[in-house]
Amino acid sequence: MNFKFYILIFISFYSFILNSQKVNINNIEIVRDSFGVPHIYAKSDAELAYGLAWAHAEDDFKTIQEAYLAGNSMLSKHIGLKGAPIDFLSQLIRPDDTIDSLYKTIDKQFIKVIHGYAKGLNNFANNHPDQVLVDKLFPITPRKMLKYSLLQLFVFSEGEKAVLSIFNNTAGVIDTSNDNGLGSNLFAFSSKKTKNNETFLAINTHQPLNGPTSWYEVHLVSDEGTNIIGATFPGAPCVLTGTNQNLAWTHTVNYPDKTDIFQLEMVKNSKSKYIVDDEILKLEKFRGKAFIKFLGFPIKVSKRYYRSIYGPTLKNKNGFYSVRTPSLFKIRALEQWWKMNKSKTFEEFYKILEMNEIPGFNFGYADKYDNIFYISNGIIPVRNEKYNWRGIVPGNTRKTLWVDYHSTKDLPQVLNPESGFLYNANNTPFKSTAENENPNSEDFPEEMGYSIYDNNRSTRILELIESYDRIDFSDFKSIKFDYKFPKPFNFNFVDVNQIMEMNPNDYPEISELINEIQIWDRSTNSDSLGAGIFAMFYYNLGNYIKKSYINRKLSKDLIAVMLKDVKNYMIKYFNKTKVRLGDYQKLVRGKKEIPIWGMPDVITAMTSSRHEGGKRKIIHGESYIQLVKFSKGLPHIESIMSYGNSENPDSPHYDDQMEMFSKFETKKMTFDKEFIYRNAKSIYRPE
Repeated sequence: MNFKFYILIFISFYSFILNSQKVNINNIEIVRDSFGVPHIYAKSDAELAYGLAWAHAEDDFKTIQEAYLAGNSMLSKHIGLKGAPIDFLSQLIRPDDTIDSLYKTIDKQFIKVIHGYAKGLNNFANNHPDQVLVDKLFPITPRKMLKYSLLQLFVFSEGEKAVLSIFNNTAGVIDTSNDNGLGSNLFAFSSKKTKNNETFLAINTHQPLNGPTSWYEVHLVSDEGTNIIGATFPGAPCVLTGTNQNLAWTHTVNYPDKTDIFQLEMVKNSKSKYIVDDEILKLEKFRGKAFIKFLGFPIKVSKRYYRSIYGPTLKNKNGFYSVRTPSLFKIRALEQWWKMNKSKTFEEFYKILEMNEIPGFNFGYADKYDNIFYISNGIIPVRNEKYNWRGIVPGNTRKTLWVDYHSTKDLPQVLNPESGFLYNANNTPFKSTAENENPNSEDFPEEMGYSIYDNNRSTRILELIESYDRIDFSDFKSIKFDYKFPKPFNFNFVDVNQIMEMNPNDYPEISELINEIQIWDRSTNSDSLGAGIFAMFYYNLGNYIKKSYINRKLSKDLIAVMLKDVKNYMIKYFNKTKVRLGDYQKLVRGKKEIPIWGMPDVITAMTSSRHEGGKRKIIHGESYIQLVKFSKGLPHIESIMSYGNSENPDSPHYDDQMEMFSKFETKKMTFDKEFIYRNAKSIYRPE
């Protein structure tokens, strides 16, 4: 018998004793529809979580494991040196300390849920040992799940950017501008704006198409009150955005000041003592460990880190710096999402929001009672107004050591505006509805750090909404699938509008390209020549400007230089200067490659990376889309994914939604159990 056999025996035994919550697989059924979406039915929420873990593992066990490896400082055991930075980060935030101090605050019913999810993964690993990446990761435990959650929320809170700025000796410069076109959209309409007394919500988060924050679609139903259709991330035991029979919600990323960097005042000639209010304190010392692979063998490496009263601490050539963000002191975010899954009314949903456990994200909400709601959510510290919180903060006084947070009611929000609409595209929360109903930035402390900019998507969404007096569901879908840039361009990191003012005769070498862009209708459809040129121009920006040049206005001469590069690129890779966007940009999955629309910062946002033959392939953007209509108290749901609902290349659902996605088509989802079973492609129980 080999070592792996003994490991699997241990997993089986540990899974048996993991928790007192009984999981009876005979109470669980997984019903796969024609697109492979699992509709999971169970008696209890714990059994439902078991079924979710099993179904998701069938479709993407590798990514779930990689997520937990990252959260438990073991990714480098799997991928070597590339995993070392994230392993170090997951140790730096000291998740075990947070879990030890706060585990008892978690709702006991949710503890049963995470136990059920862990048990599902462990039993899947036991039944599929050939798919296990790192033996030591198993058995999965609630602690290991929570450690990954804490890491993920630290990253979402810009904590990772703060750490990198210290490593790069640029502490205090945390770039949270949405300058790369990444982001998400949400918009909602009440009957004050719709034609047929209906309520709409667009769920349109832009995520990576692969990896630990890529979407997985699921329908979860239990006898304990869960019945929700939506999407979740690998390793999460509940839906993170979606629709139940009463209400729907979604997220976009927001940019208040979530994370602070403190420079410590060290005692002279001391490497471990620092001064706070004339008191000498001592840094706690730790050593982070990771692995690199050399000739196939793992070699352990380590790096020193510290902790002060402010938080995790690192040293660079300029001194010692501490990072502090609310996500380091909260543990119940997943519980809050789980409770949102089960909420029935706006009042109940808002009360769950007041848990204040999710460290960021805008929320967009709609329900069958015709309520629509927007909030720029966050765990925002109550900071001392005498300090500049956008820069490095003094770490030598408790006057900067915040411990309290603004309550949910203190955050920018709008409920049921007379305009009948709400929207957000990662832009300022102070532009979220009609102008006279927006939150007023002067009502919020400056040190909360809310953004004040718009972008192309927010500009275009508002422009489209205001072009309608009333909208129906077809109009709603037209807004969602719009792929035009506004006039003028409104990138928040660079002004490219001079490209439209250039005289082609002044630049004979590139006059053809200038003409094509200037007659372009700004639609990023795959057949567009203007979009093809502009996309190449956009992806060339990084060679000429830096992030530090926020709002930089490009001169005509610099634009001309960049367009010459574009022309040379076209000739080199395409042997012509008339290249359509779909020739240049592809949606790629395995061996399948199709032309695709979209660009960074249009509503149908698409961001790409280099591909073969001078082409680019989409890696981020439109991924999971859900369009919701509440009509006569009933939810109507349509959804689509960029690829399919499985990461298994051998699955028919690996790429079965690509063509529909490229044509802006959607599939109908339903809560109708009889219909789901009658049309099921497979019905089975997890093992």
